[in-house]
Amino acid sequence: MSEFATVLRSWRDRIGPADVGMPAGTGRRARGLRREELAALAGVSVDYIVRLEQGRAAHPSPQLLGALARALRLTDAERDHLYRVGGAAPPDPGLVPQQITPGVQRMIDRLSDVPLGVFNAAWDILLWNPLWASLGSDPAGYTGIERNLVWRMFTTGHPGIEFDPAHEEDFARDLVADLRSAVGRYPGDPALERLVNALRAESADFAERWAEARVAEHRSSRKTMTRTAVGPITLDCDVLTVPGSDLRIVVYTAAPGSEDGQRLELLRVTGSQRFTPTT
Repeated sequence: MSEFATVLRSWRDRIGPADVGMPAGTGRRARGLRREELAALAGVSVDYIVRLEQGRAAHPSPQLLGALARALRLTDAERDHLYRVGGAAPPDPGLVPQQITPGVQRMIDRLSDVPLGVFNAAWDILLWNPLWASLGSDPAGYTGIERNLVWRMFTTGHPGIEFDPAHEEDFARDLVADLRSAVGRYPGDPALERLVNALRAESADFAERWAEARVAEHRSSRKTMTRTAVGPITLDCDVLTVPGSDLRIVVYTAAPGSEDGQRLELLRVTGSQRFTPTT
């Protein structure tokens, strides 16, 4: 058996369903994750996981290796080993990091009572919890550049989200300034350069703000989510940074006992269920 197949199976065995926020179910024989559970987390077919573990699938893509590393909660050293034995170069430290650290993953798994999303320094969404998806726009439906918050903000606006004018201006200004900060930290990242060039070509508003050369970090805003299953919810949005990883954890909260807090709790209980309005 190849080294890739060996470590993949070994690391799958050491992660239980509870570690990744999945129900354990009954009648389990596997010590860790089942193949179908890992496949679901990594976004591939069960058959492909089987072929990887049997050494019958050669040269998995870097994108898949990254997805496996996140699903298996690998450390940076383990992730780099997975890339090498999979026939790919480990992520370049000069590129925007995509790795979800085990600590951040545990936080997302356990904090189910508030909407949480994890973004990289370029504002691509990497991970989110079910309550985040229930706010009205599930990132699972996005592909490619659509998973970038800055791109969506300046090309499609923010359907389903309302700001007051002051917060909307602050949000747009800070996003552009934070993206410029990322360019300063990762000047050799071609994907980041392509994103900025595409935004400048597509959005005159972005191009004008980019020309201001403002450098700052996006920290907080206030938004009303208008497309949830329980009606509009006004939430405070705070951005937490993770030292050593350059990740952003975006957290939505409402004051306990408030009407918005009660609606958020109802949304947590009901999930993404849609209600039919009565007339």
